[in-house]
Amino acid sequence: MARMLLQEAAPEVYSAFLKVHKVLEAGPLDARIRELVKIRASQLNGCSFCVDRHIRDARRLGEPEERMHHLVVWRESPLYDERERAALGYTEAVTGREPVSDELWETLRSLFGENELGHLVGMVSLINAFNLFGVPLHLRPAAAA
Repeated sequence: MARMLLQEAAPEVYSAFLKVHKVLEAGPLDARIRELVKIRASQLNGCSFCVDRHIRDARRLGEPEERMHHLVVWRESPLYDERERAALGYTEAVTGREPVSDELWETLRSLFGENELGHLVGMVSLINAFNLFGVPLHLRPAAAA
């Protein structure tokens, strides 16, 4: 059972985060890349609620099961293109609170337009924030029927 539901305890805080989420969802970043980075950050942060939710969202977008299974080994997998690899590398660096190398940043800049890259930065930051709600509040996915 969850320790707290933020949307009930502090609806104004939760609502503000949802507004940012809506802006990012409507932005130029490819929807499948958005879901891949959300899943990967959530895996790294141990947020089962978010992993479950974003796998479901990725399925609705037509993301193949195999690619979602390969996310934990994306560096070794042939299933991701150059843009996806760069986005996943950025996600892992930020989520691990590691420096983003100049080389990775230049790769990102060469593959994403400035606005699209800004949305990637925002999305990775936001999913990490959501994970920081989900993990300590013990949010769990609904049990499968």
